[in-house]
Amino acid sequence: MNLKTALLEQKIELPDNFFHNIQKYKEHLFKWNKIHNLTGAKDEKTIDEFIYDSIFPITFLPKCKNLLDIGTGAGFPGLILAMGLPSTEVTLVEPLAKRASFLQFIKADLGLANVKVVKKKVEEMESEIFELVTSRAVVDTNMLLKLSKNFRNEHSKLLFYKGERVYDEVPHDLKHKIIKTQNRHYLLIGDDI
Repeated sequence: MNLKTALLEQKIELPDNFFHNIQKYKEHLFKWNKIHNLTGAKDEKTIDEFIYDSIFPITFLPKCKNLLDIGTGAGFPGLILAMGLPSTEVTLVEPLAKRASFLQFIKADLGLANVKVVKKKVEEMESEIFELVTSRAVVDTNMLLKLSKNFRNEHSKLLFYKGERVYDEVPHDLKHKIIKTQNRHYLLIGDDI
């Protein structure tokens, strides 16, 4: 099943230009990846899975005005979420120069006015409160909670893209929900979920 069909089947509300932007993003990613090795995903099927994985949470996330993505890499999930949520201000934090340059290039090429790229480690950023903090495959949950503490308050939500080990990682006193799909466990943390 192709990406568009899979997403339309989920009835995910996406902007009109989403699939056009995704196509351009993929073309650039394949070109850049040959030279800069931005991601281990080398074929279209894997990239499509990453994109699906990144955008799926739109089906259950509350609306938010701003989002911080820790360790965006080649764009998963933050850049993909930014394409799907044009009214959300999305800050992508990526310390590696080649990846940050790629994110900046995509932002300019696709005219993504809601994206800000920060080329540094999240620990080096000024404190700022976001309604949603996301991260995919960066570090374990406890470390992500530490890394995100200067960027959230009691109303913020956290969305961590995890594998099956998520059940061993969640502190028991944490209000959370795990949304499971075929290949992914989404850990949603927040007081009123």
